[in-house]
Order: sequence, then structure tokens, then C-alpha cells
Amino acid sequence: MKSFIWSFEIYLLGLLIIGCNKMESSQKAEQQNWWKEAIVYEVYPRSFNDSDGDGIGDLQGVIQKLDYLKSLGVDVIWLGPMYQSPNADNGYDISNYEKIMDEFGTMADFDSLLAGLHKRDMKLILDLVVNHTSDEHRWFKESRKSKDNPYRDFYIWKDPAPDGGPPNNWVSYFSGSAWQMDSTTNQYYLHLFAKKQPDLNWDNPAVRDSIYSMMHFWLDKGVDGFRMDVVSLYSKDPDFPSFPPDFNGDFAHFYANGPHEHEYLKEMNRRVLSQYDIMTVGEASGVNLDEAPLYVSPDRHELDMIFQFELMGIDHQSGNYLEHRDWKLPEFKQIITKWDTAMAGKGWNSIFLGNHDNPRIVSRFGDDENYRRESAKTLATFLMTMRGTPYLYQGDELGMTNAPFKTINDFRDIDTFNKYKEIKAKGGDIDHFLDQERMFGRDNARTPMQWNDQPYAGFSTHEPWIMVNPNYTEINAAKEDSLQHSVLNYYREVISYRKNHPGLVYGDFDVLDPPNKKVFAYLRNGQQNHFLVVMNFSGQEVTFQLPDRAATRNWNVELDSYYEGPSVKNGEVVLKPWQSVIYREL
Repeated sequence: MKSFIWSFEIYLLGLLIIGCNKMESSQKAEQQNWWKEAIVYEVYPRSFNDSDGDGIGDLQGVIQKLDYLKSLGVDVIWLGPMYQSPNADNGYDISNYEKIMDEFGTMADFDSLLAGLHKRDMKLILDLVVNHTSDEHRWFKESRKSKDNPYRDFYIWKDPAPDGGPPNNWVSYFSGSAWQMDSTTNQYYLHLFAKKQPDLNWDNPAVRDSIYSMMHFWLDKGVDGFRMDVVSLYSKDPDFPSFPPDFNGDFAHFYANGPHEHEYLKEMNRRVLSQYDIMTVGEASGVNLDEAPLYVSPDRHELDMIFQFELMGIDHQSGNYLEHRDWKLPEFKQIITKWDTAMAGKGWNSIFLGNHDNPRIVSRFGDDENYRRESAKTLATFLMTMRGTPYLYQGDELGMTNAPFKTINDFRDIDTFNKYKEIKAKGGDIDHFLDQERMFGRDNARTPMQWNDQPYAGFSTHEPWIMVNPNYTEINAAKEDSLQHSVLNYYREVISYRKNHPGLVYGDFDVLDPPNKKVFAYLRNGQQNHFLVVMNFSGQEVTFQLPDRAATRNWNVELDSYYEGPSVKNGEVVLKPWQSVIYREL
């Protein structure tokens, strides 16, 4: 009888364990989502592919390359602004949110692009640029007519200071005052960016209603989400306080996270975002570790992810974006680790090293002179083995580099031009400024996509709107596609590997030997598989000693950027310059 009771108790315990496991599995499944498992590829349409020979990329040009994008293995295309715009800031100054820029094509072209992506089981997200509009937008044209115009409060207008100057000492991100006098009504309007980009007044419910209506327009077409430009700047401090005397020049932290920021994002989620199965990622400059979960914690119902920019400042002098500083690998690891730790269980990270606003990743974080291919592959390994959604920028997969801009006339970015004029007017060191822009300038990422070794890199049959990097004869998609162990084909392999191993998406992150100055190594511990990633971030051969918690385990080489498969022997890994290896525990 006792034996029967004991057996029955074991049976009940087994049912309880099974039930708990099912509950745990269900809970974990609820935490999963397609946008967490997706790999996002940013297309900057002006520089991607020109279909009509005018030197400017367009929507039909993107359509022509959909099979290429599919072959890469990416799931989501983030399309830069293609809305009607006078292009003061390359489309980030929008004059009509519901029309396509003439240079890029028509709404029919957009519909074809969206259909083509969905046919290939890929998704499309758009840039949502609603902190500001163009000064040529209908709303602003009306707003500036008179103080009692119905659209006056769509923007932020202020009387001059007692001395007739701007209302406060705020500075535009693109240099100069953030206020522009408008003689029609003798008031200033706020523009945190170019003077042709007046800031919208998010405190006006009519503004928010109009934005939400526009968002519904695109989502009802079938768009799969939004990348939200400068999302952290929507709400402004209603007192518009001047910078204090000890201000350190960190505009983003001063302007970001206004008093109604989260109220408005919750409203946007409730009225728009929650009604669709989409993804959202916000460009969140000025958002720190404590503030980030407020944007992305699932229970807050705001955004899915944000781009945070601490890593993007690693090579800048504090408070001075124009001054370069040398950085060390332990700093890089520290930033990555603390953001992963801060967001674990509280939200979801975006993993990126570059985009249209930053220089080429192999020139910035790799070695584009001596080990371009090798370092490009290691950066790909990093992007595809981190916890979070990885974002690629067009040309990363080819190992494209910064461009050899010679004079100011080679640049096209309004930010570069404005800073150049300001420094020149002050008698500053122009040569030094141009040296810094060659490293940091946004135009580095905006040179045409290098498709082949034909004139203009196969981007166009006409001279492009910005210079083609002259190394296109060596670095181009056609050549990369034909080489077995090219950067492009390695990207395809590591992307495929990530997609086949959810542990690299959801698994815990455990960095090994944080102080090591040459090797970045970590464990990714998933439910079914455990992985070891070891990357040499130097131009020297190194021997890396695994710590005890990893050294005694049985590791199998899964992917090696050198295709030689260095095994773990006696807890050591020998890595060639810029070599990276992914291991899986047997």
C-alpha cells in the first residue's frame, strides 16, 4: 500500500512538473516575437540603386534589387524617407507625408515595392519623421501667415528676448541658434535641426491627431512598422530654459525626455500602434540606462525597441562630437555589457554599429587599411551573435569603407556645410575640421552602393548626386558574390546561422575576460544550445585563455571567419588577426 501511495505521489509530482514546464514554455513563447528574431537592413534610397539614369536612387531601383536582399537573408527592410521633400536634409524635411518624392517615383512604385517584399516574405518599415516638418509643408505655410491662423500652434513660436534676440540660447544640432526669426509676425520658431525643419508642437492635440491619421494611412497600406526619427525629442520643456553656465554641450540630454514624452507615446500606442502587428524602433538620443526601459518595457505599451547612442560616442571627446579620441576594446565591451544587463527582462535591445548618420563600420570599428575583409567579417560576427535585433546598413555586407573626400565641395551633408561655415567665420582650423569630417561625416555612409566595377559602380548610368568611392573596382557586390569566402558570403552564412539558432537571439549573454584588450569573447546560453563566441579585435595573432566556466566544456567549431576552424585545446584558442569563431557546446 505504501508502495502504491509512493508511486501515486511520484505520478502527481510528474504531472505537476509537466504542467510547470508547459507553463514555463508558454511564458517563454509569449516573450518571443517576429521582430526580435528579425534581421533589419537599412536602405538609403537616394544612394541604393538608380533605375532611370538621373544619378539619384529611387524606388524602382530598390525593386530591382529585392532578390539580392532576399539572398542576403534579411527579414525587414528599413526604408529611409521617400516622402515629398525639398531635400534640405535629404528627405528628413518632409513637405507632404502622404506623397512620394518626385525623384524617387510614384505611389504606384511604392505599392509595387511593398508587394514585392511581402511576396518574398519580407517586411517593410518606414522612417517616421514627426519631430519636425519642412518649412514648405502646408501646415507651416499656414502657421507663419499670422498669429491667429488655425495652424499657428502646430509649431513652436516665441517672442524675441528683450534685446530682440532668440528666446533662449538653445543651439541647433546642425550648428547656430535653434531659433529662426520670421519677419511676417516678428516671432521666432524653434528648429532643433536645420532652419528649414521647424519643430512640431506635440502639446497641440490637433498635431498628434494629424500624425496618427498619417500613420494609419501607411499602416493600412500594409507597412510593417516604423523607425521613429529623434523620438526622444517630441516633448519639450514648456519653460524653454536656457543652457546653464556650466552646460557641457550635451544637447541630446538637455533636449530629450520632455515632461509629456511618455504620455504621448502611450497615446500613440493606444490609438495607432497597438492596432497592428508591427515593429517600432525609436531613435533615442539622450536616453540613458535608467530611461531606456521607460520606452520599451512591454508593460508600458510604448515602443518595441530604441536605438541608444552611447556606443556611437566611444570615439568622440566628451561634449565635443567633432573631436576624435582613441578607444579601447574594454570600453566597447563595457558599454555592450551594461546595456544588455540593463535591458534583460525589461525590454529589447537594438544591435547596430552604423547607419545613414554614421561613418562606415569597418572604417570606424575595424581596420579598413590592413584587414578590411577580416575585420568586416568579425564585425558581422558580433552583430549576429548578440542578444537583440541586429540592424545592417547598405554596404556593410560588402565591407564598404569611408570615402576619400578631399575638399568641402566633395561633401553634400547640410550638417557638414553648416559647421564648416561656422568654423570658417570664427577663424577656426578648417583643415582640422575636414580631417574630423573624413572620419565622422555622415556622407561617408551615403556614397552610392557599389554594385559592380562598371562606371559609377553600377549604381547609375549618370554621374551620381555624391561621389562614388573610387575603391568600387575592388569592393563591389558582383565581385563579392563570386568569391567563396568574401565578406558578402560570410554575412550570408552568419545570418543564416543566427536564424537557425534561437539561442543566439534569446540566450543569456555572459562576457568573458572583460579587461582583455584584444579579444572580445562571450557565452550565449540558450534553452537548447550554448554558444561560445571568440573575436580578435586586433591585427596581431593572439592566444586567448578561456576562464574556468568555459574552458572545460566540449566546444565544436560552427563558423570561422578564416574557414580554418581553430579548436579549443587545453582551454586555449589561437586566433589570427581579426579572426572570429562561433562554437557550440556538444
